[in-house]
Amino acid sequence: MTPPREPARVLVVDDSPGILSMLTVTLEFVGFEVVTARTAAECLERNREAAPDIILLDVMLPDTDGFVLCRRLRGAGVQTPVLFLTARDASEDKVRGLGLGDDYVTKPFDLREVVARIRALLRRTGRPDPEPALRVAGLELDEGAHEVHGPEGTARLSATECRLLGHLMRNAGRLVSKEDLLLHVWGRDFEGDGGLVETYVYYLRRKLGDSGRSLIRTVRGVGYLLRA
Repeated sequence: MTPPREPARVLVVDDSPGILSMLTVTLEFVGFEVVTARTAAECLERNREAAPDIILLDVMLPDTDGFVLCRRLRGAGVQTPVLFLTARDASEDKVRGLGLGDDYVTKPFDLREVVARIRALLRRTGRPDPEPALRVAGLELDEGAHEVHGPEGTARLSATECRLLGHLMRNAGRLVSKEDLLLHVWGRDFEGDGGLVETYVYYLRRKLGDSGRSLIRTVRGVGYLLRA
């Protein structure tokens, strides 16, 4: 039997709690292991401890410019691919970033693009990326492309719909509470209305077509169950 493949480890460096949470939830759902840092000092420490396969790096950090940090990593012999994620979109910044690192994406970014670029960098370094699809109950979910393929064709999903369906598919045949969905789909810092769960389940059922209601069962007052 082939041993299970270890997930690629991503170090995300950004001083915004919202961006860290969004990237962590998304990347973990598509199969990556995620380590986070909010400062350059934390980045250096996490890099030593975790030995990541790729680094997502903001340029505007509170203690050191991300370009300077990248140069420092390279000077220390760290050849881990660096993908800059930043609001600095001037041509000179992009040129500088691509000269120091391996790729450059400006904010606001599309999560699907970030996942695709991570996978492309991992392929270039020979590091296999996570399995791209979940298959349950006649559905195939491509979390990188945000697409679900089923008996009634292919549907495009939003990032939230994709995380929601992914969590239900990973727990197929088990009752998943609303609280658990809020934690895993919207994150532990979410302070909005729990009614969002019902709204997004409705969206999912509609995109899954006639089979949507039978696939995702509501257990009133408790949560949801995706038929295995």
